[in-house]
Formats: sequence, structure tokens, C-alpha cells
Amino acid sequence: MDQPTASVSPSAARALGVEAWVDAIAALTRPDEVVWCDGSRVEYNRLTRQMVDTGTLLQVNPEFRPSSFLARSDPSDVARVEARTFICCESEDDAGPSNNWRDPAQMRSTLDGLFAGSMRGRTMYVVPFSMGVVGGRYSKLGVQVTDSPYVVASMRTMTRMGTDALRLIRETNDWVAAAHTVGAPLIDGAADVPWPCNATKYISHFPEQREIWSFGSAYGGNALLAKKSFALRIASVMARDEGWLAEHMLIIRVTNPRGRVFHVAAAFPSACGKTNLAMLAPSIPGWKVETIGDDIAWLIPGADGRLRAINPEAGFFGVAPGTGAATNSVAVDTLWGNTIFTNVALRDDGDVWWEGLTEKVPTGLRDWRGEEWTPESGTTAAHPNSRFTVPAAQCPSIADAWDDPEGVVIDAIVFGGRRATNVPLVVEARSWEHGVYVGATVSSERTAAAEGTLGELRRDPFAMMPFCGYNMADHWSHWLEVGTGSRSAGRAPRIFQVNWFRKGDDGSFLWPGFAENSRVLAWILDRVDGSAAARDTPLGWAPVEGGPDSGGLNTDGLDVDESALFALDPVAWSAELDDTERFFSLFGDRLPAQLQAQLADIRQRFAALVE
Repeated sequence: MDQPTASVSPSAARALGVEAWVDAIAALTRPDEVVWCDGSRVEYNRLTRQMVDTGTLLQVNPEFRPSSFLARSDPSDVARVEARTFICCESEDDAGPSNNWRDPAQMRSTLDGLFAGSMRGRTMYVVPFSMGVVGGRYSKLGVQVTDSPYVVASMRTMTRMGTDALRLIRETNDWVAAAHTVGAPLIDGAADVPWPCNATKYISHFPEQREIWSFGSAYGGNALLAKKSFALRIASVMARDEGWLAEHMLIIRVTNPRGRVFHVAAAFPSACGKTNLAMLAPSIPGWKVETIGDDIAWLIPGADGRLRAINPEAGFFGVAPGTGAATNSVAVDTLWGNTIFTNVALRDDGDVWWEGLTEKVPTGLRDWRGEEWTPESGTTAAHPNSRFTVPAAQCPSIADAWDDPEGVVIDAIVFGGRRATNVPLVVEARSWEHGVYVGATVSSERTAAAEGTLGELRRDPFAMMPFCGYNMADHWSHWLEVGTGSRSAGRAPRIFQVNWFRKGDDGSFLWPGFAENSRVLAWILDRVDGSAAARDTPLGWAPVEGGPDSGGLNTDGLDVDESALFALDPVAWSAELDDTERFFSLFGDRLPAQLQAQLADIRQRFAALVE
């Protein structure tokens, strides 16, 4: 094709409108063709057929999973690359100690060099999309350009992508710009490969300009820029500026036996049961849980002072290993079709498999690299970060309000980490300020030598450590403002902390988890409803003893030791509070005084406990 001539940089061209920006990107990257995506099923089918022909996708046996595919990535491109993820704001202090910062001018110079000619021999796809329902009051618009058809197909599942979004973008000229290339131009007769990528990788965010530039990777959040890059890193800055919150949270709708409906938002770091809670099948009678979102929540203070939430995504991008009938039957049932699997194993009958999907390992497997595999191979059949991309609408537990443009009113916020020690099963924060402290101190214990010192805390405040687009201490200040501002005074959600993973002296879990977590959820919502009782502890309000008849936790039929689940060791907690103080010191004078006050209050409460 004739290459357009760009008289301005892509960033400057944004002000002229989406067409000018696309022309400027095409002039820089020099693709053979530019295709504007309409988001139709016809387009999706054409792209998937094309990728099957080129070897990027394998068709899964349609008798098992219609319209489903398996992608095998390059072995060097299998996960999000946090070390190559940058926040490029004007001030390094605004990025904070938890982000990788680069000077924006220097990063743009680097990216200009990398993007120059990077799409030669390829097609550049223009993907207009909406996060949230197209035209919704709380929705946001974006445009991603990419030379990866795998990314286009995945974006169709994960966002509201296509012509309707483009119409609004043209009308408003208010959109986030996302430029992506795999960085593998086809020049001098070079043959293509099924999964093109580049050893050099940059995922760069320019929050002040609302731009994302990603080079070198075709995998997950590195390339699906509407997900973590837009919906969290850029959106968190938009939310700070506009008075709302963009958070790494699931959203569920819960109905109790009396018919009252609640909505809960919950934040968990990875490997802490987030998806399992999002698709929980309660073990106790009379309770019902429905899914609204499994990963990201945008929380907006309403005119009535209550906090409302939307799920800005249209699909699930879930971790496959560990997802099975015993752990999350709802997720398994969601994957009946219309799914792109990435880096899972393939059975000899053409269906997919991964560790945890079934108790029995099938014979005749090929692993995520396409090689013959048996349990004696010494490796996993599916990559530990293998994924599924599937429409949220086909989840059996999806709530009818999951895509309501007005969102849902949040009654409770839950934080949790993976803690073998110290943290009890559940406590309620005493106040919004205490709840923000709970969110700021979310952590998990390192369980493998590769992660660092065993037992050392891996801090992940609000489960946002890799995803907050600005200084984390300012994020905590913003939470304090949202919760205590005049619009939400007295109407903020109650905040709780949970820990499904506490272990006894013998190393076994004290709580059965999975479906039994509904018992903890029931106590939380009974607290909101005013029917559950609590006792004061140094960490907050915990269930009273005596079971549900006394307003406590329902453990009927379970063999659990409640005293061990809620035990607090003042000596161990003194050491943990010292560690928290060291962590807080990283943020200097930007640390909100309210969090320092909460830390001092908890110290005093433990001191009073041993007097």
C-alpha cells in the first residue's frame, strides 16, 4: 500500500482525531495494509481461519468445544513482563517506588526507534473498543493498533469492540490510544512464524497523555492493552483525576435466604482464590452467588453517596491450571465453546487439558510446546501461566445485571492474601480508614525459594502493586478521600479482611476453602444486614463464638478449630507490624497520616492484650 505521510508525531496527531492518529502510526510502522476492525462475528471467523492456516491456532475438536482454538506461544513469550513495564510520567515521584519509571521523552525516543518499520510485511489492525457497555455513563473508549490477529480476536472477546465504539470515538474524540507491535517485520523475504515476537520488550504507559505503547510481546496483558494497561494502570490515573476508583477486584451479587441482594467487591493477589470466589457455588443452603466480574472493577461514587461498580470487561482471561470440577465447576462449564486457549496441553482426541482439570491424567497428551508428554516427563503439560479467553456472557453464574451501564451498589469490600500465619479467617475493619489500612497491608507469604526468603511477606497493597499507574501512597490517599468525602459520608461499604490459607502446626490448612468460603461470605453479609454478632480484637471485629445461633460463623458439619483460625500471637504480630512500618517508610512523606495512625492504634491494642 502507499504509506501515508505523517507531518506530526502519533502523540500530536491524536488531537486531530482517530484517523490522523492511525495514519501517523502507519507512517511510523509501515505496514503493508491497514484494516479497520468492525467487531463482527464474520470478521472473527475470518481471522481465526487465517490463524489456523498459518499455524498460530489449532482448532479444538468441535464435538467437545465448538468454535474454540489452541494457541502455542513462543517459549520466550509466556507471561506478563513486569520488569519491562514502565510508567512514563513527568515526575519520578508521581510513579512511586512500586513502579518502574522512565522519563517520557527518553522513552518516546526509544519507542520511535523500535516502532519505525516494525510492521513491514504485516497488516496493521485498528481495534476501536469500549470498556464497559458502549455509551454507558461510566464506560471509557480506546483504540488499539496491532499487527497481531491473535490480539484482535482476543480483544473481541475481552472488550466491546467494533463499529459502535468507533462511532462514539469519532463523535467525542475522547479515547485512550494504545499502540502495539510484535516487533517482527517481514523483510528481505523472511518467512513468518506461528507466534512472532521480539526478544526486546517494552510495555510503556504515559498516564498524563492517556497513551500505551507496547513492543515485542504478543502475550496476555503485554499485548491485550485494554486489560491491565488500560483498565488499571491508565484508568487508575483517570480515576484519581475524576474522583472514582479503578481496582483489581472481582464483583459478585449475593442473595441471602431472606431474599436480600448484596453486591461485593473483593481484591486478592494472584493464587489467592479470586476466580473461585467470583464463581462461587455456596455449600450452605439458601445462599446464591452470581458473577458480575472476575478481575477488574471500576468503583464510582453515585449522587446518593453510595459506591457503584461496573465490570469494564466483556470476557474472562483466566489462568487454566488448577481450574477444575473440584475447584471451580462454574469456570469449567463456561469453557464449553467460543474459547481461545493459550499454552495448555492437547489430548489425542483434540480436546484440551491442564493440570487440575481432571483428577485422572489423560493418555496421549502433547504439552504446551506441542511435544509428546507423560507424567514422567518431569515438566508440566500446560504452562503454569496458561490461559483461557472466553465471553463472560456464557458463564452459567453470570448475573443479569453484569453489564448494567448504571453498575451495582457495593455493600461490602473484601481484601485477602495468602497467609499461612498470623492473619485470622475473617475480621471487619472498624472504619473506612482502618479498611484502607487493611487494603494497604495486603500481603502473601513466599512459599518457594525462587520467590525469596521462605515466609517473607510479598506485599501487594490492594492487589494493585503491579497495576497502579501512579504513586501507591497517593492511591491510598485517594481511597481515603473517596470514602470520607462529603458525597459518600456515612454510606461507604463495610470493609473486611479474609484469609482462606492459614495453616496449623502440622502444616495443614485450617479452613477447607472453596465452596465453604460461602460461610465466611454469609457472616460478612449478615454483618452488613445487622444480624451477625462480633467481638473486638486488635485487628478488628471478628465473629463471636457459638455459631450462627449466637450470630457467629456457621461451621456446622465442618471439622475446624475456630480458636486456631482466629488466634492472635502478640509477639508474631509485633514483628509483622515492624515489617509494615518498614514497608510504609518506602513512601516517605506521601504516606497518609491516617495509615500511620492506624498502625499505632493496632500496636496499642496488642499491647493492651498482654498487659
